[in-house]
Parts: sequence; C-alpha cells; structure tokens
Amino acid sequence: MAHRVPRFITDFFVYETAKSVVVKSWSVGIINRVVQLLIILYFICWVFMHEKGHQQRDTGIESAVMSKVKGLGKFNNRVMDVADYVVPSQGGSSFSVITSMVITANQTQGRCPETDPKFKCTTDDECMAKLGSNLGNGIITGTCLNNNNETTGWCEIEGWCPAEDDTVSGKPMKEVENFTIFVKNSIRFPLFNVTRGNFPSSLNQSYIQSCHYDSVDDPFCPIFKVGDILRHINQSFDSITDKGGEIGININWKCNLDYNVMYCNPNYFFTRLDAAFKNSAASKGYNFRFAKYYQSEDGTEHRTLHKAKAIRFEIIVSGNAGKFSTVPFLINLVAAFTSVGLATVFCDIILLNFHKGADEYKAKKFEEVSGIVSESANNRLYEGSQMSLKALEKRSNDSGTFSIGRQDPSNQ
Repeated sequence: MAHRVPRFITDFFVYETAKSVVVKSWSVGIINRVVQLLIILYFICWVFMHEKGHQQRDTGIESAVMSKVKGLGKFNNRVMDVADYVVPSQGGSSFSVITSMVITANQTQGRCPETDPKFKCTTDDECMAKLGSNLGNGIITGTCLNNNNETTGWCEIEGWCPAEDDTVSGKPMKEVENFTIFVKNSIRFPLFNVTRGNFPSSLNQSYIQSCHYDSVDDPFCPIFKVGDILRHINQSFDSITDKGGEIGININWKCNLDYNVMYCNPNYFFTRLDAAFKNSAASKGYNFRFAKYYQSEDGTEHRTLHKAKAIRFEIIVSGNAGKFSTVPFLINLVAAFTSVGLATVFCDIILLNFHKGADEYKAKKFEEVSGIVSESANNRLYEGSQMSLKALEKRSNDSGTFSIGRQDPSNQ
C-alpha cells in the first residue's frame, strides 16, 4: 500500500529534528565567530546609541501658542501701529504683518466704470459678452462707458464704487524689518504628564523686553526680530515685501525624559513656506483684502477697502518625548540574541555549497530514518547505538555529536 501513496504526501508528513555536527575548520570557525561578534556589536550600538531602541515614545504632543507683535512703521505718510498692520489681532499661531496696502477710500454702493484692464471696451456688445463674469470689482451691467473722444473705455459695473485700482501702491514699510514677535508656547506630553514652556520661569521682565533670539547667545529668548528671521532663511526684505510671502517659525521639542525635565527645551528653525511657488507665473506671494465700514450723517453706508501685501507667519509646533522602558529593551535584547543564529545559517551555506568537505558535511548533517521499525530492529538499533556511542567517545570530545575536519592525533 505504501508505494501507492503519492510521493508528495509522504514527503509532507515527516518529522525533522536537529542533528549536531562539530566541524573543526579554522576558516569556517573564524567566519562564525566574526559574524556573531559583529551582530553583538551592532546590538550594543543600537541599544546604547539610539534612544528609540529602548525608549517608550510619546509623539502626541499637546500645544498652545500665543503671539504678540511690536513696532511702529510709516506708510504713505501715516504712522502705523500694531492695530493697523497685524491681522488678525487675536495673537494666535497664525498672523500676518502688513508691509504695504492699496487703499480705496469712501466706497458706496452704485454704478461706476471698472478699472481692471480685462474689462476695457469700445462698444456695449463687448461688455454684453462679459455678463456674468465675477472676476472684476463688481457685476457687469453690459454698458460700455467711453471717454469724451469715444475711444477705448471701460465696462460699467454695479457694486462698490469707485472701483479699486490695485496698480497704485505705496512703498512698503521699511520699519517691518525691525518689528519683533513675542512667542509664548506651552506643551504637554500626555503619556508622561510632562508640561513645559518655551522659556524658563526664571527669566525676568527686563530681560525679555531687551533680548533677541540667538541660537548661540540667547537660545531661550522668546523675542524674534523679523529681519533676523529673514536672514536665517537667506531672504532679503525687499524680495519678500514686493509680493508678500509666508514664513514658518518651527518650534521642535525633542526630549529625553531619562534626564531631568529641565533639559527638555525647544529648538527653533525657520522656513519659507511658499518657496515652492517662487518660480510660478501666477499667484506669487501673499495678499488679502479687508474693509472698514462706517455711515455718513444721511445714513449712506461707506467703506474703506484695503488690499494688503503681507508677510504671513505660521508658528508650527512639533516634537516627541522618550523614556526608558523595559519592554522594548527586552524585545531588542531577544531579537539580538536570535540574530546571532544567523551566523549558523551563513556558515551552513558555505559548508554545504562552497567548502571542500561539503559532501562529508551533507552526509553527517542530513540522515533519513524510516518511522516503521520492528521490535527486533529496535533492539538491534539500540545495541548498535550503544556500540556507536562507545566508538564516538573515542573519536569525539562532544558527546552525541559528529565531528569532521581536524583530528586529534591521540585518538588515531
């Protein structure tokens, strides 16, 4: 019956057990110990030089940011203070410092000529073709308002009049370069219940009012000059005020809580967030519009429209904290000792395929034994095993193992 059973079934239902073979080879023995030593050294470096290998990490940082800008500037012969050039005024993690504006004063609801060059016309038909367009300063009525010589004119709009002419702009406030930004950041690592602030409580009021952040001389000062930030990102003041721009103030917390919590302090770095669009043909820089409304004595609603070019600041907080934990340490320890077994696999590949004694090694390492053995055969195997063991005791120093390779002259 046995020969009728398909071979793949008999090959599947087998049991394999390890057989110890001692190979006395200088070359393979040296390779084995060198590979084991390298694996152990790698583990030591990983555990003691890389904190992540044995620390419990907390990346769920909780953060709150408060900001305040200070400085006085002058734009179009008008002195500008914080209430004039900072938008919004709440002092959060995102705010804009206006560098220049196009101001359209005394606008009221009515009809007037468009000022956008896309809406130039000579006939009403040209304006009728642009009905429904929402890209200008108002809704197109379909009428072309020509000048006195009946030459090129402008399409009429209905909306806030007079229409904004954004081709007229004053020079930017040069004083913006000396404006200061105060940043107050508090963070918490919930896993370890650790709370920190971006400057120590020991700093007094006079120091904060006079210091400016410097990564070497004043790393804990929370006051940043706009000009210093621009120099950190290799940007000139003129290049960013021409079209506006976006700058990131990055606060990074990387804390090893195995040490005293007083060493948990932030690092600051700065980036130009809109750098990806510096070569773009459209939508360069940063600008926005806002209006201030009022009523005249006769009840007519008026507004002053501002189109502002600005430097937008984004305060970005990131970080993680780590502390020694037994569980990841033990996991890495077990993984390291398990990896030592790779040396055996590597040496087996050499012995089975490239070593001059490969055939002898294969014969000793792999042996097939039938699972069906009669009682008399068992007795013979037992007696033979006893005799073999006695013979092996004379030929090997390791009981229960086969030894190939170098021979001890005393046993010959």
